Amino acid sequence: MHCKGVVIEMAIKILFLVLFFGVMIGVGFYCRSHASDVNGFVLGGRSVGPWLTAFAYGTSYFSAVIFVGYAGQFGWKYGIASTWIGLGNAFLGSLLAWVVLGRRTRVMTQHLKSSTMPEFFGKRFESGALKIAASVIVFIFLIPYTASLYNGLSRLFEMAFNIDFTVCVIVMAVLTGVYVILGGYMATAINDFIQGLIMLGGIVAVVLAVLNSKGGFTEAVISLSKISNGTEQQGAYTSFFGPEPLNLIGVVLLTSLGTWGLPQMVQKFYAIKSEKAINTGTVISTVFAMIVAGGCYFLGGFGRLFSTEEAVNASGYDSIIPEMLKNLPDILIAIVIILVLSASMSTLSSLVLTSSSTLTLDFIAPLRKKEMSDKSKLSTMRILVVFFIAVSAVIAIVQAKSNVTFIAQLMGISWGALAGAFLAPFLYGLYWKRVTKPAVWTSFIAGSGIMILNMFFKDIFPPVLQSPINAGVTSMIAGLVIVPIVSVLTKKPNSDKMKEVFSCYEETITVHTTHSLKEK
Repeated sequence: MHCKGVVIEMAIKILFLVLFFGVMIGVGFYCRSHASDVNGFVLGGRSVGPWLTAFAYGTSYFSAVIFVGYAGQFGWKYGIASTWIGLGNAFLGSLLAWVVLGRRTRVMTQHLKSSTMPEFFGKRFESGALKIAASVIVFIFLIPYTASLYNGLSRLFEMAFNIDFTVCVIVMAVLTGVYVILGGYMATAINDFIQGLIMLGGIVAVVLAVLNSKGGFTEAVISLSKISNGTEQQGAYTSFFGPEPLNLIGVVLLTSLGTWGLPQMVQKFYAIKSEKAINTGTVISTVFAMIVAGGCYFLGGFGRLFSTEEAVNASGYDSIIPEMLKNLPDILIAIVIILVLSASMSTLSSLVLTSSSTLTLDFIAPLRKKEMSDKSKLSTMRILVVFFIAVSAVIAIVQAKSNVTFIAQLMGISWGALAGAFLAPFLYGLYWKRVTKPAVWTSFIAGSGIMILNMFFKDIFPPVLQSPINAGVTSMIAGLVIVPIVSVLTKKPNSDKMKEVFSCYEETITVHTTHSLKEK
């Protein structure tokens, strides 16, 4: 009788996976017509509506790294206060990002005919060298970040199916590659929407089930308040800002403000269809982040009720969330697996699409003596999608099998390096005519340089900045300070050129009175 029950439970999990993968591939075939040219493959023809854009932004934001890695690690360190990270992601990383960047990014990138962030730098600052440098930074730091997406899956699949990590990585990589190659950005956006719905429902169900296993929210909080953090502070893990407020602020800033400089996030704004799509997308994206990110970090805050210091020291932070989930009903474990797969595949598809389009349009095409045709660019991007997915899968498998710490370190600094290099020049470039090429170069060098130094020469930093998180925040702040200072101290850009670049914001359009009141 027991064997029969095990077979039924396994059949339920496998059925969920088969249905999930079938839908993903079906969407890829459905969207083939949208990926027949470069504009369609990379940006969906700039005609993506608010729901798809908002979910594409949110699902690219949150992956298995967040659900399994960060939620476990920061929930363990800061307790329930780690929920602030999720709220920061919602209001600073989503709401404010859409308000500050959304409209201006869409308008200026269309005006400059740029499809990628490096291409934006090249055309905005009239520098082919800047475009190539930006594409190299993207290439170097997105691959290890891509590889990190597989990390959260290994323990969950081992817990649910007893499947080797290698098999899990290969299956996920192949299926993601198929629908991205077939349907490009539109397939990715539609699948992101489906995966986002799964993430929303899944995280709510999991949080309720986990808290219920400890007697409900009140009982769980009381139990957590009794755990000591090794100091005289009472109830540290249930306090408003947790036991380490300054480090908590660093995590909030890096994971929230950092998205403003990540090419795979900003590129979502390039594809927005209309003004209405921006307004609606802002609300949807914020609510999505509140539920998914807030739920993940809130859940992680109760990790100390399910694991011990000895277990975490032996198995690492990635073991905390799986430990919390292992005694859930099989139907919920199946939902969790689909949730984490959704989070990982959506981010993976966004990253490889960004990497392949950037390398093709901003690095390979400019270096070719003969101009590449649209068809040739499209073929190259599809080949590079396969290449990036394959390389990231190999890196993930090598790291899992041999525990190569160098790769793990590189994954940790990827976010800080990309945001540190790109955030300031992109943000200022949208709003300020005075930004100069030397200022952009300085930001590129400072942002990526700080993180590379942090990886190889950590000891030269003050103790508070030896953490990759705090070093990443420092690199972003450095860019925001350096760019205006260097811009003022260097030669002013050509005024006629800047007038032409910013003319896109001065074009007159006609709107209904429901959107704008008449002036007397």
